[in-house]
Amino acid sequence: MSDRFWETKSLAEMTPAEWEALCDGCGKCCLIKLEDEDAGAIAWTSAACRLFDAHLCRCTRYAERHQQVPDCIALTPENVLTIPWLPQTCAYKLVAEGRPLPDWHHLVSGDRDSLHAAKASMRGRITLMEQDVEDDEEYLEHVIEEGL
Repeated sequence: MSDRFWETKSLAEMTPAEWEALCDGCGKCCLIKLEDEDAGAIAWTSAACRLFDAHLCRCTRYAERHQQVPDCIALTPENVLTIPWLPQTCAYKLVAEGRPLPDWHHLVSGDRDSLHAAKASMRGRITLMEQDVEDDEEYLEHVIEEGL
């Protein structure tokens, strides 16, 4: 990978390795989100997908995630600006908008743990795992108000 490739290439121009490296590993994509279909509002929860490793902030079955979780959304250069629940700090969204990566992003800081130190990830913030939910109403008890 070339140095600071995200500043010189569009998402569509990135190699598969560059695309994967762009992910900051915050884990926010793996949170359960609730949508008010009438209003179109998205409510974030601190509940995570059953494949999520809450300490590593990574999918435990990344290569097979779409087969394991059919509603897992694959990010593409074409859809990153159309997904309403992507966090404002999402590197894919920032690059697509021509904005800089935050200082805590590992490609900038050189340290994969800098996002955790900056409290920009979901590490230590997951309160429920999808496989432990008995009734979908439980998710309402885990709605988080903070902007992600």
